[in-house]
Amino acid sequence: MKGITGKIASGWYIWLIGIFITAVFAMYMIVGENSYIAVPDNLDLFVAQYQMMKNTGTFWAHGADVPFLNGISRDNLPGEFYLYSILYMIFPAYIAYVLGYILKIVIALVSCLLLFKDFFPDEKPGDVAYLSAFAYGILNLFPAFGIPFASIPLVIYLLRRIYRIGLKREVVKYYILLFLYPVVSYFSYFGMFILGYLVLAIIWRLISDKKLSLSLCISLIVLSAGFVIFEYRLFGTMLLSDEITIRSSMKDASMGISEIIGESFSVFKNGMMHADDAHSYFVFPVCMIYLVFLNAGYVIKRDFKGIVHDIYNFFFVLLIFNSAVYGIYYSEAVRDFVALVLPPLTGWQFNRTIFFSPFLWYGMFFIVCRRMAKRSNVLLRISARVLPVIAVFVILLFSGHYNDLYDTAYGTAYRLKTGHEVDRLSYREFYSTELFDKIKSDLGYEEDEWAVAFGMHPAVLEYNGISTLDGYLGFYSQDYKEKFRRVIAPALDRKENTRIYFDDWGARCYLYSGTDDSIVMPTKSMAGVTDTNLYADTEALRELSCKYIFSRIELGNAKEKGLLSVGTYEDESSPMTIYVYRLD
Repeated sequence: MKGITGKIASGWYIWLIGIFITAVFAMYMIVGENSYIAVPDNLDLFVAQYQMMKNTGTFWAHGADVPFLNGISRDNLPGEFYLYSILYMIFPAYIAYVLGYILKIVIALVSCLLLFKDFFPDEKPGDVAYLSAFAYGILNLFPAFGIPFASIPLVIYLLRRIYRIGLKREVVKYYILLFLYPVVSYFSYFGMFILGYLVLAIIWRLISDKKLSLSLCISLIVLSAGFVIFEYRLFGTMLLSDEITIRSSMKDASMGISEIIGESFSVFKNGMMHADDAHSYFVFPVCMIYLVFLNAGYVIKRDFKGIVHDIYNFFFVLLIFNSAVYGIYYSEAVRDFVALVLPPLTGWQFNRTIFFSPFLWYGMFFIVCRRMAKRSNVLLRISARVLPVIAVFVILLFSGHYNDLYDTAYGTAYRLKTGHEVDRLSYREFYSTELFDKIKSDLGYEEDEWAVAFGMHPAVLEYNGISTLDGYLGFYSQDYKEKFRRVIAPALDRKENTRIYFDDWGARCYLYSGTDDSIVMPTKSMAGVTDTNLYADTEALRELSCKYIFSRIELGNAKEKGLLSVGTYEDESSPMTIYVYRLD
């Protein structure tokens, strides 16, 4: 009995991680679709697109269009071999989303522990390794690409193993795994940069070893082939299509040198929305204090080679590089140069190097904790175990974006304690499937009838099987953008910031307010709306074969716009009231 108790006590960190994963899954299953899930670039984008592909049976389709933005090629959406896509093929969308979160944690844990064993083959991963990997796994990063974030240490592990083994028979299994790696990655967000870093690694090893690493060169070919094959739709769209897309008209901010430096420092310290790893609250000061302590020691010892060869400093240099590239992206001259040299990359966000910084920050944090754990000082060894636990709590409580776990726990506790709801739409309320089933039944809605949304994201309609002329996508034809611009010109003419937002970007092809900055609010109330008029060219909508406008706002100028009110709809399952208008 004592032996069993001792094993449990010695593996407390494994039990803690297991209990966390089990409790989180149980909470999401109990709360269900009443969970509060992040909307930006999530419920309003990828989740709806996956459900739309499921509704239309187009996950594996070729030469097919999906019913939004007046019909977009299925090839413009995530590929069918991406692990996250597979979840949505198999499971209901909400379950797939939850499983994606759990799977991200598991992949991060496995990837980090494999990398640990490769660096320290004679050591068994202990509490510091497990807790640091766990902290990395629970980071609230871009949900649709949480798995690619989590798998970054996996590709490093595979490449290190291939390099160390060389051209021997046992390397074959690692080449196979490397070829399959794109299943847990995504080329335009991660893969292109991984290949770029691999080229730099080949050059670095050539200089260091004074000979070319053939195993890494083969790795470059194998990994490239994997991305091309598993993401064939993306490559076909990028390289084989001559369609002019909105990428050609996208304009990013153009900054001067001082602004670029400021932007680089800001993202270095704080991260950015899609890579908000909460490091600024705790990990950042710990790592910076240790950086000073570490290198002061090298300087005192006059061990300048130690400064250069310490992997901690190498990670820090990579962080500076990623942040600098992020800032340089806002130089118009640099962007123009990239477009000139590589025209297919016009509008490409090469500042996504910042997506690799969360791994670097938490890798550095692990190094600090591990080195403390190796010291003879008892206080340092205890602190080495306490620091990762603190980091976990900071991530869970203070992440600024995509913190679904905290938001769901808080919203549920608030409802149970007060009997009232927070003024935010839950997953169920955001899509309101029962309400829209009622609306479609009453209208006798047919799948080939086009519609637009007003006062809500078009994703709501897309999720519910309604074909939309509007939508959110970063890659569609410039011609259609110009056609839709005619529709929203009255609103754009009234608000300059909205005009710039659409003309210089245009990924959100929405109906806009002519008065308010935004009328698309994922809230139960619509208190922020000050103007109920629709500022749109309804004749241009008719030319696009629009039949319905689904609105959360009762339009004050419906008759003036020639719109016929065909119903006002509510359902006890949703806090939304939907006003439906028809264009005759």
